[in-house]
Amino acid sequence: MNNKTIGIILTVLTVFCCACPGFGLCITGGLVAAGQPISTEVNGVIGSQTLPPAVGILFMCFALILILIPFAVGFFTLRKKPEAAPVVSNMP
Repeated sequence: MNNKTIGIILTVLTVFCCACPGFGLCITGGLVAAGQPISTEVNGVIGSQTLPPAVGILFMCFALILILIPFAVGFFTLRKKPEAAPVVSNMP
């Protein structure tokens, strides 16, 4: 495999492993920051509580980092690297 194929595989892999959970975390963080209550059910007991908005903002910041990882991997693995200039000798 050449480097471009490996770069594409790594980019797709990081999209599934980082960006998809990042989008879910971003939605959850937005709901928590907006003050939506979180309902849970354990052994038939239903509970509902709200988390502080700072937790939702923290979730959204972490989600942004997760979403940016595939862009960074794609940029660094798929960019065209500059060619080395040939050395020209002026010696007679």
